[in-house]
Amino acid sequence: MTTFSALTTLGDEARARALGEALERIEPEPTGVGVIELEDGSGLWEVGAYFEGAPDLGGLALLSAAFEAAEFTVSELPETDWVAKVRRELAPVEAGRFFVYGAHDGERVPEGQIALLIEASMAFGTGHHGTTLGCLRALDRLADEGFRPEGVADIGCGTAVLAMAAARLWDKTPIIASDLDPVAVEVAEANLAANGLAGRVVCVEAAGTDHERLRNAAPFGLIFANILKGPLIELAPDIAGVASPGGRVILSGILNNQADAVVEVYCRNGFNLVGREEIVDWTTLLLAK
Repeated sequence: MTTFSALTTLGDEARARALGEALERIEPEPTGVGVIELEDGSGLWEVGAYFEGAPDLGGLALLSAAFEAAEFTVSELPETDWVAKVRRELAPVEAGRFFVYGAHDGERVPEGQIALLIEASMAFGTGHHGTTLGCLRALDRLADEGFRPEGVADIGCGTAVLAMAAARLWDKTPIIASDLDPVAVEVAEANLAANGLAGRVVCVEAAGTDHERLRNAAPFGLIFANILKGPLIELAPDIAGVASPGGRVILSGILNNQADAVVEVYCRNGFNLVGREEIVDWTTLLLAK
């Protein structure tokens, strides 16, 4: 069956979320609806829906008018085997001592490197994106300096590749990984099991640091937060509250032109900038409390 996408943008979060809810009730019913803030600094929100079969163009036009959104752009999507596509296009990634790969590249793991297996069907956070790659490089440099934290937290963990990298470095260090998406938590646990790390990292569903197990495990000597500028700024006081004195924080998910604003907020919350790397459009920050 042919799949269609319908996408629009608008400049208000509340209206965007309300439009997303309204889209879920349109006929024919969409198979999925998403509402995300664009990362280009425009302040716009994108609202999208996917349909198995052609959507109701009239209904979409009425919704866009009712919520003062741009006209929906409707596109027919080609049928794609996404797992096969990922396997073809995502080559292994090397970030210092770390080697991130899919099962189809298991024979390519170099001797002496820390191998991290991410299944192709769980491809968010594989290390190919500048944000995850930047975090792994920052972690690699910390390890070169002999840094060893008493505890690690991976906030917004996705595949848990960063938590797994820390677990490979420091086999006795307590590590906790959290994500607000329950599917991401399941993905994290599956990847941990695939890497022989089941039970080594505690995975919890949480928004930011809002979980009893996170609070009880604090303070952390190392915190990853690879999310987006807005949530990073909102979380600055909470991250400061669970970071140990002298602890390090690795932040990413930040466009290059957003980095100064994030640094300013974290410095106001008791951190100093000690490292910064740009990879294409994305910046990774290393800060010390």
